[in-house]
Amino acid sequence: MTNPGVLLAVDAPPLAAFLDAIARAALSVAPSTMLTAGICEAFHNGLGRLRGTRGVSIIGESGAAIDRNRSQAACAILKTDLATLEAQPHLWGEVFGPASIVIVCPTADDFTSVARHLEGHLTASIHGTDAELEVFGDLVRLLERRVGRIVFNGFPTGIEVCSAMHHGGPYPATTDEHFTSIGTASIERFVRPICYQGFTQSALPPELSDANPRGIWRLVDGRRTNQ
Repeated sequence: MTNPGVLLAVDAPPLAAFLDAIARAALSVAPSTMLTAGICEAFHNGLGRLRGTRGVSIIGESGAAIDRNRSQAACAILKTDLATLEAQPHLWGEVFGPASIVIVCPTADDFTSVARHLEGHLTASIHGTDAELEVFGDLVRLLERRVGRIVFNGFPTGIEVCSAMHHGGPYPATTDEHFTSIGTASIERFVRPICYQGFTQSALPPELSDANPRGIWRLVDGRRTNQ
C-alpha cells in the first residue's frame, strides 16, 4: 500500500473537517500483509515510538484486528504540532508502512521551514490552487533538492513504465539520486556501458551488428531505427 508518511496542514477551520474525514475513512481500511516479517516488526516498533511520544495523538485507525502470524499491519493516522516536531527529532524518521502523521502548522509559510529539515525522499505532494502553486514557488524549488518527484494535487505512487517516469531521489531515498529505478531510463541504473570500437561484424554482439538479427530498436548515427 502507498500512503504519505508526513502531512503538513495549516491550523485553520477546514482542518478539523479534514481530520475527521480521514479518521472515519481509516476505520474501514483493512489490515494488509507486509512483504516480510522483519519489515512488519519494524513498522510496529516505529508506530509504537510515535504513539508513545508526548504531544502526538492518534486520531484514526483501522477498525479490524491484525493477524501477527500473517505479518499484518493496520492503518494508523496520528497528529502533532510543529513545536512537538521540532522538539522530537525522531518524528522526522520514516515509519515504512500504513501510518501517516499530520503536522499542524500555524501558517503555510511554515511548510518551507519544515521542508528544509527533510532528508531525501522519493516523492512530495503539494495540494492547492494554481495560484497558490505560483505563490509557493520557493517551496517547490526547495523540494526539488529533497525529492525525486513532486506531485501537484495528487498522490504517489502511480508508477508507469514510460519515458517520463522517475522513481528515485536523494539519499537515503535511493543510493544514487541521478537515476530512476522505474521507467525507460532505468536501464541506465542497471547496466555498465561497454564500447566496441573497431570490431569486425562477426565479432560484435548481435545487438550491435549491422544486420540487427533480433530486429531491436537502436540509435544509429543519431537516428532511432530497427533496420
